[in-house]
Amino acid sequence: MARRKLIAGNWKMNCLKADAKALASDLAQRMKAAPGARFDMLICPPFPLIPVVVAAAEGSGIAVGGQDCHAKEKGAHTGDTSAWMLKDAGCSAVIVGHSERRTNHHETDAEIKAKAEAALAAGLLAIVCIGETLEQRDAGKTLEINRTQLHGSLPDGATATNTVIAYEPVWAIGTGRTATPA
Repeated sequence: MARRKLIAGNWKMNCLKADAKALASDLAQRMKAAPGARFDMLICPPFPLIPVVVAAAEGSGIAVGGQDCHAKEKGAHTGDTSAWMLKDAGCSAVIVGHSERRTNHHETDAEIKAKAEAALAAGLLAIVCIGETLEQRDAGKTLEINRTQLHGSLPDGATATNTVIAYEPVWAIGTGRTATPA
């Protein structure tokens, strides 16, 4: 079975409504002009922009996803967004375990696994990010770090149809080093 390529764009904490609408509309027009594309496209804007992006991407074949989710469906979790809220807003996927979340929010593999399981329970594609830092790579720990993150973050019930593993070589971000397919 040949897998389709997934091109996913994480918009991070960028764009206001007008910019998001313009960017998503432009991408939608490009996708509509290229019928039969041999890849899937996913865009992941910040949560407040999801409705604008979903509307702009409608009918284009572009999927919209969240940048993160909480492991719980609802509750007293100020500032968090559940996988079910993302689904209700029109998302079909969510990124979990991004290096910035692992670093800036000190997220553990167990927390990421719980988020990925919530994504699956809500009917979303779980995109689980793994990757080593420059220091870890230079220390020869690439396989060890990625194996540990993968085993600790992969949700129960993960399959090739409901989960994507995104290798994010953290060492290639802003270091001048380039990751190759190898």
